[in-house]
Amino acid sequence: MQSFSHDGFDLAFIDRPPESGGEPILLIHGFASSAQVNWVSPGWMKTLGDAGYRAIAFDNRGHGASSKSYEPADYTPQKMAGDAAALLGHLGIPRVHVMGYSMGARIAAFLALAEPAMVATLVFGGLGIGMVEGVGDWNPIADALLAPDPSKIQNPRGQTFRAFADQTKSDRRALAACISASRTLLSEEEVSRIAVPTLIGVGTTDDIAGSASELAGLMPNAQSFDIEGRDHMLSVGDRTFKKRVLEFLADNPL
Repeated sequence: MQSFSHDGFDLAFIDRPPESGGEPILLIHGFASSAQVNWVSPGWMKTLGDAGYRAIAFDNRGHGASSKSYEPADYTPQKMAGDAAALLGHLGIPRVHVMGYSMGARIAAFLALAEPAMVATLVFGGLGIGMVEGVGDWNPIADALLAPDPSKIQNPRGQTFRAFADQTKSDRRALAACISASRTLLSEEEVSRIAVPTLIGVGTTDDIAGSASELAGLMPNAQSFDIEGRDHMLSVGDRTFKKRVLEFLADNPL
């Protein structure tokens, strides 16, 4: 991985341009994940590269190989979207496809609002109307991340994310700070201002994201895709989702 500095953080990233060039797509991972876990291991980098795209993925602040902070104020979606914009500036890329998963989808939306000239298309995975209405009580997740003994965690969602954080060998204190500040909601009016072509994919058994079709209904140029039989954790690598994303990108070139 390469790295660059922005806003006091050293941010790790992967940039894989195909030999023949290719349109760039920026990939923004979800909470407690990383570029490796969200995009390399499930095959997205290979899928996009094989299709001729320049796939770029980075570790959000507080995640993966990027710098950590234990201050919640460092993890607003606006600041994390600023990291994404800074990476594009660092690479000299003026306009790009953007795909985000879960928290990464929220960051992608804030990026589209803050830097509309940079964002040509959007793919939101693992986050539907929850972007506007919220995705439930996440305070137990912060408690679970900081719990000394994971066997005593009783909240099911807390158990899931603690296990995921341990699996990815994440800095749980940094994640606890992140989860407390990164859930800023967008209003219906803000979402309606995102006019670029957008694809929203949510698993049919995902109990976190909220409805993809309801979010698409608030946006002027969005479409939804049901990832059949997949929950929040398994949707990201689904083959049908990959196929649909490639079709969407082909239909909406830079």
